[in-house]
Amino acid sequence: MKTQFGIKDLENLSNVKAHTIRIWEKRYNLLEPDRTDTNIRKYDLENLKKLLNIAYLYNAGHKISKLANLNSIQLQELIKKNIKGVDSEYLGNIFKSAMFEFDGELFDATLEKLLEKKSFREVFSEVFVPLLNEMGILWHSGTIDPSHEHFISEKIKHTIIEHSANYKKNASEKDTQLFTLYLPFKEIHEIGLLYANYELLSAGFKTVYLGANIPMPSLKHILKAKTKVIFVTYFTLLPENDNLQKYINDFQNEVCTKGSSELWVLGSKASKNIKNSKNIKLFKEVKSFTDQVDSLSSV
Repeated sequence: MKTQFGIKDLENLSNVKAHTIRIWEKRYNLLEPDRTDTNIRKYDLENLKKLLNIAYLYNAGHKISKLANLNSIQLQELIKKNIKGVDSEYLGNIFKSAMFEFDGELFDATLEKLLEKKSFREVFSEVFVPLLNEMGILWHSGTIDPSHEHFISEKIKHTIIEHSANYKKNASEKDTQLFTLYLPFKEIHEIGLLYANYELLSAGFKTVYLGANIPMPSLKHILKAKTKVIFVTYFTLLPENDNLQKYINDFQNEVCTKGSSELWVLGSKASKNIKNSKNIKLFKEVKSFTDQVDSLSSV
């Protein structure tokens, strides 16, 4: 578990170039890194949090020469004066701090503040999606430990589940249409699917949530009980790009044999190597999916 960070880690987390960090450090004594025996800079969590705050204020137009003279309390006071309403960029940095300290209470309090001004849909698309994308990049680059990425992912998953529960009792208005949500066999990345379930429930639709790692033959059991189903899935890692169209073809041949059901595919893979057909809908972006749900719910 990381407690110290290299200068490249700070660059990745703050979006401030390492060259700029070195200049600020030399000219203004901005940060106080430790050094290894080979003179390599190592920064602790307090240095990281300070840089995140300074980067936010610097991007807001404040001069680095002024910011460098402020202590942590003064920086926080200046941030409070600069934030207008709910600032997604700054609160995104707070979520990062919660991640590194494994602070669930800080995560919950920050989310509560966001929800005072924004809908959950706005929070998910404007804050959580960019945050998750950044966490993926940081994890692959080795900047964060898997435990950090899992902490954020699980907090977001639980948040979606909690918000979905608020709508389950109302999901009977449009009982003529059933949605079944699942992930392909060996696919475990569930956040996008959970959010799709939330959108459908909040629009008043009934859903059957099967979750991750579902073999295709298992889907046929749904059709034994229901004649018309819209299956919803989310491709993250699987199927692999070369097998996308094969998966669609197999689904049509094995599941949608009578042609009365549909398959909605979400995720960036939805635009790759998949041919359009009458019972297949592709949604690369979250917004295109929510627009479809809104349109269907208004009928």
